[in-house]
Amino acid sequence: MAAFLDRLGRWAFRRRWRVLVLWVLALVAAGVASTLAPAAPDGSYSMPGTESQRAFDLIEERFPAGSTGSAASEGASAKLVFVAPEGQKLTDRENRSAVEEVVDRVGGLDQVVRAADPYGAGAVSKDGSTAYASVAFEVKAKDVDDQVKQDLEQAVEDGREAGLTVEVGGSVLATQPSGGATELVGVVVAAVVLLITFASLAAAGLPLLTALIGVGIGAATIMALGSALGLSSATSTLAMMLGLAVGIDYAMFIVSRYREERERGLAPQDAAGVAVGTAGSSVVFAGLTVVIGLAGLSVVGIPTLTQMGLAAAGTVALSVLVAVTLVPALLGIFPRAVLARSTRRSARRGARPAVAGGGEGRPNLGSRWARLVVRRPLPVLLVAVAALGVIALPAAQLDLGTAGDGSKPASTTERRAYDALADGFGPGFNGPLTIVVDAKDAQDPKAAVAESARQIGAVDGVVSVSPPGFNTAGDTAILSVTPATDPQDERTSTLIHTLRDDRPAIEKATGATFMVSGSTAANIDSDQKVQGALVPYLALVVGLAFLLLLVVFRSVLVPLKAALGFLLSVLAALGAVVAVFQWGWLAGLLGVHQTGPIMNTMPIVMVGIVFGLAMDYEVFLVTRIREAHLQGERPGQAIVSGFRHSARVVVAAAVIMISVFSGFIGVSEPMIKMIGFGLASAVLFDALVVRMTIVPAVLALLGRHAWTMPRWLERIVPRIDVEGSALTRDEDATPAQPEAEQQGLPVHQ
Repeated sequence: MAAFLDRLGRWAFRRRWRVLVLWVLALVAAGVASTLAPAAPDGSYSMPGTESQRAFDLIEERFPAGSTGSAASEGASAKLVFVAPEGQKLTDRENRSAVEEVVDRVGGLDQVVRAADPYGAGAVSKDGSTAYASVAFEVKAKDVDDQVKQDLEQAVEDGREAGLTVEVGGSVLATQPSGGATELVGVVVAAVVLLITFASLAAAGLPLLTALIGVGIGAATIMALGSALGLSSATSTLAMMLGLAVGIDYAMFIVSRYREERERGLAPQDAAGVAVGTAGSSVVFAGLTVVIGLAGLSVVGIPTLTQMGLAAAGTVALSVLVAVTLVPALLGIFPRAVLARSTRRSARRGARPAVAGGGEGRPNLGSRWARLVVRRPLPVLLVAVAALGVIALPAAQLDLGTAGDGSKPASTTERRAYDALADGFGPGFNGPLTIVVDAKDAQDPKAAVAESARQIGAVDGVVSVSPPGFNTAGDTAILSVTPATDPQDERTSTLIHTLRDDRPAIEKATGATFMVSGSTAANIDSDQKVQGALVPYLALVVGLAFLLLLVVFRSVLVPLKAALGFLLSVLAALGAVVAVFQWGWLAGLLGVHQTGPIMNTMPIVMVGIVFGLAMDYEVFLVTRIREAHLQGERPGQAIVSGFRHSARVVVAAAVIMISVFSGFIGVSEPMIKMIGFGLASAVLFDALVVRMTIVPAVLALLGRHAWTMPRWLERIVPRIDVEGSALTRDEDATPAQPEAEQQGLPVHQ
């Protein structure tokens, strides 16, 4: 592996302009393809294999679009919620006139299909204090014109001036979070960290340039293939975020190794070859672990997660290819500019340090920290594990769910509309259950549906059952069931399971069967499916990564340590998420206005992302330690040497990642805030506690046993020279060529 990548790096160095032009052409081609391709479809969240999804599919099959009782319109919808002044009713003449005026104005707006009169639709509470008007749009929420939104807000304001409390539920007026500013903040922070790390504008700019090229090609390719492959526009978000983060990290490790080899006395082309052969080998295997973690999301069985995982995995693979080809090409263009100022001064004076590997080297903060850990490995290990264990304790109380208007801040009109509907019509009104009754095999379908509705309405916890809405054939009906409890209440979940458990008896009595669906049931089914897939997913990705690291390090204990450390950091991150977003700890400091359940897909997405990033740090750090050990250093000294060479770069990479993810904590959308906080916490725990503290402590305790494996296994596992041992031997045996020749320039005698 190292020898092949060494040759690839030297080739890219010599053919630098050709390589650069090829990548620029690829970027232009992907950009042109993305502009010419049809627009990607809007995201559609489905949960194959669940009852709620089967019910939705049956509705799509039996109820043609636009028919009575059919599924919701393709366009956006909203609810205008009216509350009468205290002591009055909406049925009073003046209040009724004000309500009808607002509804008529909204119904006449462009892009509005209809605004139902609450008095004619029976949408007034029994006490007359609350009413709502359902508004249907001909376009999706993201396509509603700003002028229409302004006119809607003005109509609502006029209703308020008439003395009513008027709120708007749904997503029409919700502010859509934008990631552009946060991505810019991440890039700026990355630039500052790189500049501090390398003390060179060229060295700091090179990783940013290559990462942006890789992300640009990846994002444009996803957009170009979106329509053909059915990818939603949302799939590019995760791909761009991870592609940018790993692209910077991978290029940074190769540039750092190039600078190190130049300081040791190698000429530019040799240094580029060794950098790609050694650090590039780590990049390839680190990238493979990220790809495994992301592509493994397909085993969950949720199409949205599969699309996101595969798109991000493809972008990461592209970042690896950019790192091992474009980075050495740019090093060929700027062979001296990326070096530290002291190295450039030495080169101008003609000074040439001796080529030597290993040795003590100059101590730095990383080597000093490693010496401290190596001297006291057991106390350091126990303190670090105990600290993460305490932080992970709240994860035992993890409550999965899906946030809606009820989890938004009370300052939003959506939340106030939600609360008003709950007060006027009961807590279960905001989460009705959709019952699809299939009476196709019944002798009298209408009688069977009526009896099914009667028995469903008699179940404890059901407040009301709507009149059935039949399809054209008259053999299938939709019922809306209002529970007595809030959608997030455990009793609502119990009611859904009770209805499903009672189905055989009702089917036997009526000859018709039914399925329970609706947003509340779909959320519960989604929670159960994600929880059921989490363990198989972990087993798959951790197992594959264990085998991969077994090949890389030729050790059983090192991959086992890596996997256990990853699990510890993920549990700690989940514990922090639960403490903040579910329990409300430090909620005010982070701008969390409403606590509630953790988004059901968030843990498994976080596991996939953090797994790949954790293995990145593991490969980069431990590879340098093993390289020093293979060069003859004692286990303890090898740990110190590995930290001296890689700790600073690993910490810089972690800081960049944490900064990128932390930018999303400031977003108003609760779910995005949650994901940003969870990922930032996970990287903080994994990179700075697990990899920088627990890893050296465990390796110090294991000693030479860390780098051994049973003989029978050693004969089976293929040998892959990730550390570049062959390259080191070749360096020592081959005299250095003149620098001009190394750069591919003509040599003047």
